[in-house]
Amino acid sequence: MIIINNFREYKAFEGQMVGFSDWHTIDQKQINRFAEATLDDQWIHINEEKAKKEGPFKSTIAHGYLLLSLIPYLWKQIAEVRNVKMEINYGIENLKFGQAVPVNSDVKLQATVKSVTDLRGTIKVVVEAKLLIRNHSKPAYTGDVIFLYHFYNKKSN
Repeated sequence: MIIINNFREYKAFEGQMVGFSDWHTIDQKQINRFAEATLDDQWIHINEEKAKKEGPFKSTIAHGYLLLSLIPYLWKQIAEVRNVKMEINYGIENLKFGQAVPVNSDVKLQATVKSVTDLRGTIKVVVEAKLLIRNHSKPAYTGDVIFLYHFYNKKSN
């Protein structure tokens, strides 16, 4: 885990692959809760029998947006950003889904800090996020996640 207290410390990681999260298992209970929360009850996600018999993956698969929603949780296992007044999930660019994630798969986030920019006190950080699937060569997705940070002590920036 890396620890970041200000802009200068964040900037030191620019261009570096900074780490991996722990493995996280995507189980059917999590898929079902996500389907319920988002009103996305497509059979390929929640109907285990039909997915096994008729689905191209022979099991249910995680929603793509479920996998994206894990970014903040998994990122916090890689980086602890301290001294922050406010953090905003600003966007995702250049996102490509590479492979479906079957139920009971283990996934982990690989993060590379691509750029760190001071926008007059708002720190914009672009992190390349790759969601890796255990025992698969292709990632579930790759994209550039954008965070905005407002640090408390601007003098140490």
